[in-house]
Amino acid sequence: MDTRQWMAILLCFATALMLFVSFLSYRKRHLQVARTMIYMMVAASCYAIGYAFEITGESLNSVKLSLQLEYLGIPFVSAFWLLLVIQFTGLAVRHRKWLAILLFIIPSLTFLLHLTNDWHHWIYEEYVLNVNGAVPLYNTVKGPWYAVHAVYNYTIMLLGILLFVPMYLRAMPIVRKQILVLILGAAVPMLFNIGYMFSKVIDFTPFGFAVSGLVYAWGIFRIRLLRLTPLAYAKMFDTIRDGVILLDYEGQIVNHNRAAEDIFPELGWTKSFPVSGKDMLSACPELLERIAETKYKDERFALQRVLDDRLRHYICSLTYIYDTGTSPIGQMLMFNDITELKENEERLREKSQRLSQLNAFKDKLFTVMAHDIRDPIALLVSLTELLGEEPTDTDIAKAEVFQEIRRQVRGTHNLVDNLLDWYRSQNGEVAFRPQSWNLQQVVRQALSLAGARAGMKKISITERIDDKLAVNADKEMLDLIFRNLLSNAIKFTEIGGSIEVNAAMEGELVTVSVSDNGIGIDERTAELLRHDEMFFKEPGFASGEEGGEMRFGLVLTREFLRMHGGSLRFEGLSGQGTTFIFTLPGAIGSGGNERKAG
Repeated sequence: MDTRQWMAILLCFATALMLFVSFLSYRKRHLQVARTMIYMMVAASCYAIGYAFEITGESLNSVKLSLQLEYLGIPFVSAFWLLLVIQFTGLAVRHRKWLAILLFIIPSLTFLLHLTNDWHHWIYEEYVLNVNGAVPLYNTVKGPWYAVHAVYNYTIMLLGILLFVPMYLRAMPIVRKQILVLILGAAVPMLFNIGYMFSKVIDFTPFGFAVSGLVYAWGIFRIRLLRLTPLAYAKMFDTIRDGVILLDYEGQIVNHNRAAEDIFPELGWTKSFPVSGKDMLSACPELLERIAETKYKDERFALQRVLDDRLRHYICSLTYIYDTGTSPIGQMLMFNDITELKENEERLREKSQRLSQLNAFKDKLFTVMAHDIRDPIALLVSLTELLGEEPTDTDIAKAEVFQEIRRQVRGTHNLVDNLLDWYRSQNGEVAFRPQSWNLQQVVRQALSLAGARAGMKKISITERIDDKLAVNADKEMLDLIFRNLLSNAIKFTEIGGSIEVNAAMEGELVTVSVSDNGIGIDERTAELLRHDEMFFKEPGFASGEEGGEMRFGLVLTREFLRMHGGSLRFEGLSGQGTTFIFTLPGAIGSGGNERKAG
């Protein structure tokens, strides 16, 4: 068996091997790269089988016919390979269609020129018989377009390899193996072709494609070449919602995903990697300290960063990466954003605190309902029973009973009003409509309502307010404030006492004081008022025990004053009278611009 026959058998084997790779790729034909691999291997197999027919041909016509078969693949193999590289690296996704058209212009022209070569001889100028009887039977003299096609092939092969370089530097180990397989599969035929360009004797390029077939088949079976491409790995890496940063054994950042750029915007500003991890993560010194403190041990710890004026919370996982041995080759930092969880916890904590306060208020409210409302009503029942009996007393005695009934009903009514107003203020149901009011008129209206009760105890009330003084307040709230303060002053002033209401302008605020010479505020109530709490005194309203009165009206007064931007304070000691002082926004009016209290 001579040399030609051995070479033809090897070329047939190479063709079969490349068709086998095409079959393996066809099983993955739903992938774009697999379809491109099919076209590339079919083109290379046409090259190989055509060359087998060329070296076994016995005439010039058979050689030319074999070359026509070869040129079904020769012009297109390198173009398909560059297209495969573009698909793997994910470049020019939007313009890939036009890029493919431009990529195949020269190969298509080469095919057409060879098909019509006998007319113009741009590919092969002539065919020279090999007189020594060596392989091949005819040597070809290359035309001008052959050089153009050769330069084009080498250019795009080198361009494809250069496109792989940045991806190789950033890729994971499994992806790097795939890139090496693709580069090796393209480099071997190119090296064989370079040898042919210098020797001009035997073209071993098809045998190089046989090596490529072996390499690609190994890659498909061993490293899943057509299951997940580097682009798919990169997309999978980038679509992870957690931020991931990869560091090598020298502490340099070699890769990261898009989520990591949201945590460290500096990563997005860097154009080339690797970069120093200390420089890139310098904004988080606590993170660098944790990385430095770890000694080949995986860790999880909390991390906080302020991004866009918002405090972000992360759970950081530090994991060492090992190759086949026991020595680490790098580290992986993964950042799980738990900001929403933390903020939800804070909101739940606030709601829980609010519920606790409402529950405490409910308990106190039930205490009030059980003692300070139930007891007066029970007393009213007893008094009405007395009225139902046979009259044994004089009319004066009956009048005293009726006066007591009247006092109890009035007190209970005021208490219920205060409770209702306070509840509405806490739930945002009170309409706040501040207007300018003449303060003297408002006070005189409140005094006219409280005058009857003060007269029963022979208490004198004095008002000293400028008739041009005005306040900016909600009328209903202002009436309630004066009603509560005057009611307290009358209630805790002895028979024959006195009450004074004064007001003065201090800056942009009007300061109003309600003073009495009564029994004063006891220490327990004073302490609760100073601490700004909702306070209720111990039960005893109906029994008349010392200190048994409830001061709930002060809570409501203070709340309404806060809504106006004012404040409430008091002066005095137990047994020495009390002065309540509050402020409201006001002004010195001309007498006609403010509303008069009716």
